[in-house]
Amino acid sequence: MREISTLEGFADDVVRWQQTHGRNSLPWQNTRDPYRVWLSEIMLQQTQVATVLDYYGRFLQRFPGVADLAAASQDEVLALWSGLGYYSRARNLHRCAQDVVALHAGEFPRSAAQLQTLPGIGRSTAAAIASFCFGERVAILDGNVKRVLARVLAFSSDLAQAANERALWSRATELLPQQDLTNTMPRYTQGLMDLGATLCTSRQPKCLLCPVQALCQGLASGEPEKYPVKSRKLKRSAQALSLLWAQKPDGSVWLEKRPSSGVWGGLYCLPVFDSDEALKAVLPGSLDGRFEALPAFVHVLTHKDLHLSPWVAGFEADQPMPATVAGEARPGGWFGPAAWPALGLPAPIRKLLAQDDDAAGDEKEKTPR
Repeated sequence: MREISTLEGFADDVVRWQQTHGRNSLPWQNTRDPYRVWLSEIMLQQTQVATVLDYYGRFLQRFPGVADLAAASQDEVLALWSGLGYYSRARNLHRCAQDVVALHAGEFPRSAAQLQTLPGIGRSTAAAIASFCFGERVAILDGNVKRVLARVLAFSSDLAQAANERALWSRATELLPQQDLTNTMPRYTQGLMDLGATLCTSRQPKCLLCPVQALCQGLASGEPEKYPVKSRKLKRSAQALSLLWAQKPDGSVWLEKRPSSGVWGGLYCLPVFDSDEALKAVLPGSLDGRFEALPAFVHVLTHKDLHLSPWVAGFEADQPMPATVAGEARPGGWFGPAAWPALGLPAPIRKLLAQDDDAAGDEKEKTPR
């Protein structure tokens, strides 16, 4: 593994490259506003830049400042987040805004250590905010940066082990710029992100274009792609769910708020059942002839495939939803089409409701990430 003493000039090379060749025109760049940087960092967690762009703009239009976000309802926040996935991020985003207003007079803390005390802000996100906005000399370690540093250092320890990740974090801190931190830290931090996203990619890295190729021990070994090492792989799973699309003649649909934990936590959704049989068991016999299956489809989450089977049931105008949850009325209500845009709906449910019955599935969707 490369000694830090042999990497003199690394930070300067990254800063110079970022200034001339890095990404400098994204809407959350060229700002020291911690609200905008924080919003972008949360949205970009496991989500592609191209996907985030539209969501970021809509959020700023509706919530131009942290106080606006804090004052909103969780339902409104989730509605704007709908389709971006990882909905716990949106719930934590809302809670964080409320804490910034309530505990910090509407001003984000200026150090990474203090930022980590807020909901949904981990070590790397806190470092990104502190670095970009306040010039703090603190290292980030997101996926792209891990890859860049592991290759430069030929860091061969298994990052699936927390102790080894802490060791890489320590090395990352040693490499940080030493001078003019207000200017160098934002460019250095962004530069590492840009290198990982554009040149030092997982497969077929563009080493000949890399500004630190002469310092890269991974390239010198002839096998840069073997870094970083991470043995533990998350296994994919599958789950079958049946969806009840209960609709009245006026077009209103029964939607229920999901529990805060689990799939689609906190969102409004069609009633979910573990099987078609369980779904059918709650329906009254009076629905005979007004109940049919739609084509099943697959919704792909990061580590799970949801096999969804929707069923349409035509309820009468005055027909109530059966009481089926622990003997109590189901936790939902009837919502007309005009109300759907303001609700936090999972992407497949929003898409399902927006299309004709004949095309209600059949295609394989993918949650943005």
